[in-house]
Amino acid sequence: MTSDLITSLYVFMLAAFVGFEVIRRVSPLLHTPLMSLTNALDAIAVVGAILLVGEHKSNLSTVLGALAVAAATSNVVGGFLITDRMLKMFKSSKTKKP
Repeated sequence: MTSDLITSLYVFMLAAFVGFEVIRRVSPLLHTPLMSLTNALDAIAVVGAILLVGEHKSNLSTVLGALAVAAATSNVVGGFLITDRMLKMFKSSKTKKP
């Protein structure tokens, strides 16, 4: 193993641990804004995957890029559906009469 790979694995493990600890301590009232932020980050992943597909460097990169577009798009759509469902929980079920 090269030192670059070991360093990258160390950074990945550290980022995963810090990310888990930060997300775990978020109060339930902030879950909706947090989901909106992750949807924005996933949208950036969709754009990056589209750029990868558009380069046509090899058949493998095109196939992997298309899979990345599909996966990131499903993640964005699912995130928005979950956010919408969470926002509906805060709406009142009683209708107000004028």
